[in-house]
Amino acid sequence: MERESIRSNGRSWAAALKATVPVLLGYTTLGAAFGLLLVNAGLPFWLAPLMSLVLYAGAAQFMAIGLLASGAGVLEMALLVLALNARHAVYGLSLLGRFEPCKRWRPYLVFGLTDETYGLLSTLDAPEGSDEAQREAFYAAVTLLNQAYWNLGTLAGALAGVAAKGIAGFDAAGLDFALTALFVVLLVEQLRSMRRPEPYLVAFAAAALAFLALGPERLLLAAILLSVAGILALRRRLP
Repeated sequence: MERESIRSNGRSWAAALKATVPVLLGYTTLGAAFGLLLVNAGLPFWLAPLMSLVLYAGAAQFMAIGLLASGAGVLEMALLVLALNARHAVYGLSLLGRFEPCKRWRPYLVFGLTDETYGLLSTLDAPEGSDEAQREAFYAAVTLLNQAYWNLGTLAGALAGVAAKGIAGFDAAGLDFALTALFVVLLVEQLRSMRRPEPYLVAFAAAALAFLALGPERLLLAAILLSVAGILALRRRLP
């Protein structure tokens, strides 16, 4: 019986490893860019793996580099991260049915629900013939592997950043574009799932208004709040 359980769990891990190969390629690369940027911003290298372990939110971690380097307040950072990751609440609601039978791993499954993990768990299922325990093992394996890839990339990038500081002429200019690229990917995913133009027009108008009123250095929080208010008002008018 125990041998059969080990074999079933091994099958779940093998299936998860195969399913997460695309995430491995993306997370290690993007995580390395995050680690390099964090060290280049003058922050201690150990902060990169620590954030990836306890925060584990790619876009929010990139944003946190600038906020920490500029000395932003805790409340400002908390509001920005909450607004940026509010979409995860929708992810969780849509996976209630899948996570409901999970007992042992449910808290971690909720914590580790990133965009890419959600994409895998919402479209893939455990190997055919799996019972509830084996499905839970598959979901946990996907989530654990994805976070491991991200942690590996951020640690490697941070260590590379420390080593690069001793290299004359090393220039990290342009690496901060990784954050822009990440948000472009998120936008593309949103465009694929939400094809109505109204939310994007509201967001563009909110960003333009915040830019004109506050300038480029303080527009982010105002733009997010204006966007949320505009979309909430828009929902009441649209069928």
